[in-house]
Amino acid sequence: MRNTLFIAFKSAILFVLVLFQFNCTQQGGKKMLSQDELIARGKYIVSTGGCGDCHTPKIMTQHGPDFDTTRTLAGFPEGSVLPPLDVKMVAPGNWYATEMNTAAWVGPWGISYSSNLTPDNETGIGGLSEEMFIKTLREGKFMGVGRPLLPPMPWQVYAHKTDEDLKAIYAYLKSLPPIKNKVPDPVPPPKLAEYFAKK
Repeated sequence: MRNTLFIAFKSAILFVLVLFQFNCTQQGGKKMLSQDELIARGKYIVSTGGCGDCHTPKIMTQHGPDFDTTRTLAGFPEGSVLPPLDVKMVAPGNWYATEMNTAAWVGPWGISYSSNLTPDNETGIGGLSEEMFIKTLREGKFMGVGRPLLPPMPWQVYAHKTDEDLKAIYAYLKSLPPIKNKVPDPVPPPKLAEYFAKK
């Protein structure tokens, strides 16, 4: 009898441990991803979400602009300048404009430059925690706490992504080679005319 109780107790403990293990590997009925799977998922989201359209500089080919794969997601190229522009063209109600990299945009909000999304500690997101990265995209604040993210960054779209998707994006970006590329600060609307008068 004692033997039977011991076996039953042992079986119950084993069942609880198996159940605990199962629950630890599940989240909302989904298998938790390994780090490699998380990075692959993030790469898929970033690649199909158009992030490189603005955050990766371009090279001109016979078929038009193409991604410069040596600077993937490094943002607006440091030292580049925008071509001349009549600022009346980007007044409220008119067009907004971009340049050949589609990494800088001019509009009624001023000039916005695409950020360096590589994990460089000085010029990219190397020092940004996962929590602050998610906060950035949820609340539309630079580095999670700073100025508002400027157009055309569609943070409002990314704000609706799941935590799992945002964690996957973060994991992928942190897996990239760091590229040192200091992106200029935005130019506010009152300084637009001054900026383009120097051209």
